[in-house]
Amino acid sequence: MKIGLQIPSFTWPGGDAVIGTTLARITETADAVGFDSLWVMDHFFQIRGVGRPEEPMLEGWSALAFMAAHSKKATLGLMVGGIHYRQAALWAKAATTLDVLSGGRAYLGIGAAWNEEESHGLGFPMPPLGVRFEMLEETLQYVQSMWEGERGSGKPFEGKHYQAERLLNSPQVLSKPHPKILIGGGGEQKTLRLVAKYADACNVFGGPDQLTHKYSVLRERCAEIGRHFEEIERTNLAHVDLSTQSPAQVVDGFGALAAVGVQHVIFNLTDADDVANIERLGHDVIPQVHAIAPQEI
Repeated sequence: MKIGLQIPSFTWPGGDAVIGTTLARITETADAVGFDSLWVMDHFFQIRGVGRPEEPMLEGWSALAFMAAHSKKATLGLMVGGIHYRQAALWAKAATTLDVLSGGRAYLGIGAAWNEEESHGLGFPMPPLGVRFEMLEETLQYVQSMWEGERGSGKPFEGKHYQAERLLNSPQVLSKPHPKILIGGGGEQKTLRLVAKYADACNVFGGPDQLTHKYSVLRERCAEIGRHFEEIERTNLAHVDLSTQSPAQVVDGFGALAAVGVQHVIFNLTDADDVANIERLGHDVIPQVHAIAPQEI
């Protein structure tokens, strides 16, 4: 079982002036102790459930590029990108840039988005959900064409929302055949259909019971188009608080997820700025989680 760390908050002692040095220290430590992946959210205001809107929030692709320079092995991605924040070409080029600069360690994490408060606050046009799903599917088609061959397909792109005259991508991605496309969300009629058709990985929220159901639906969506369900990496976003959970409890919780088919558990860590917590996970949790074999479902 793989294990990943998401950094959802940059509200750390010392304020804005130490965000860079603190993020570097967290990234370097997490990479050194064996985390398989590192993630940040794609938001511009802090989200409810984590903090107040006024709390610090970094732009995701820029933060990942910084983290790439402070890591050597872990893969890097957005959990997950909001489709309406960027044009299709920028999604392709940003993911390509991260992949090239990191030596082939990028994910393209993407979804239909939800945060109206920050979108309206900063002036991002936020079309209705159905339109955002159309934009998402076109963007997935666009990036796949950009990642064809040595320098992209070179062909025009004619979609309802995006048009382009020549899909040229230079430099080309280092990951082969391309960076993993991870789609976030568990909607059964639209999101999981897009996962089956385009994604290399999915992130579905919920505990074992909900995941069992969602994976069953995803298997059906794959069967509808003749794709093997096992081709899609199954991730789940969780939370760890070492002030209330022992390492053994963390491992048991992740084991319960593996038992229903989760292959890659990603979690938010309370007090991640205290790298002693990350080091403790590296000693007491990561080796045990790596030893867990996700259940074939």
